[in-house]
Amino acid sequence: MFVITGATGNTGKIIATRLLEAGKSVKLIGRDPEKANDLITKGAEFAKGSLDDVEFLTSAFEGAAAVYAMIPPAYREPDFYGFQTKTVDTLATAIKNSGVKYAVSLSSLGAQLSEDTGVVFGLHYMEEEFNKIEGLNVLHLRPTFFMENLFGQIPLIKESGIMGSPVLANLKMPMIATVDIGNYGAERLLKLDFTGKSAQYLLGERDLTYPEIASILGKAIGKPNLSYIEFPFEGMIASMVQMGVGESMANRMALFLQVANTGRITEGVIRDEESTTPTSIEEFAKTFAYVYNS
Repeated sequence: MFVITGATGNTGKIIATRLLEAGKSVKLIGRDPEKANDLITKGAEFAKGSLDDVEFLTSAFEGAAAVYAMIPPAYREPDFYGFQTKTVDTLATAIKNSGVKYAVSLSSLGAQLSEDTGVVFGLHYMEEEFNKIEGLNVLHLRPTFFMENLFGQIPLIKESGIMGSPVLANLKMPMIATVDIGNYGAERLLKLDFTGKSAQYLLGERDLTYPEIASILGKAIGKPNLSYIEFPFEGMIASMVQMGVGESMANRMALFLQVANTGRITEGVIRDEESTTPTSIEEFAKTFAYVYNS
């Protein structure tokens, strides 16, 4: 049996689906079974509970061949990092107490850094805590910035005819489609071919600058002259808060982007065949255009 946290999210749903298609027993962890109805109809078991309930998680993890562990989004938490560490502590305790031998975690590019990296610093903490568990074979997936995050640019494009963020226009950065993360995670869970404590970067098809991204997405939506503008961090934070994101997460996102602008997030990270994933920004642009026009 494989236990999947975040089974209705971008990566967890793909992993659960792939495991079910391979004939594996799958248990989903969540609060609302209706959101997982399509997976349940395919044969998945649903365990209703919270990731802050260590007794529930321990019981749910018992007998599992492997666990897919992730920290759920917490956009409005007043203490974003505190939420991350509390969730990690519960997950780590449940994994240890249940005797799970294999786990794949959803970490991030940047989690390798010991300095405060904002929104991904809790993932650094997760890697450290999971690595302390004796007898656990754990693979930390370190994907880069999700292409799906670009959907957040749609209101700005429609209102102002531009793309914008505080990311430097000349910064080359890797970007990945979440389907590639899910497929990679599923493959490694099916094989269980990792031992000890390890991490795998997932860097998308190639590195891109934001102006390059704007050009490709612009052509897909019929705006071939779509441009990218650098915004101040204060404006980004205010915009996020206006959209309903909590100040804690908004500030920690700004800190992450500040570190990214220095190049430290990717410093020493080597792109190779294993870390390069198939979905290109051109292919994703078709999905972007569909969402933009919906």
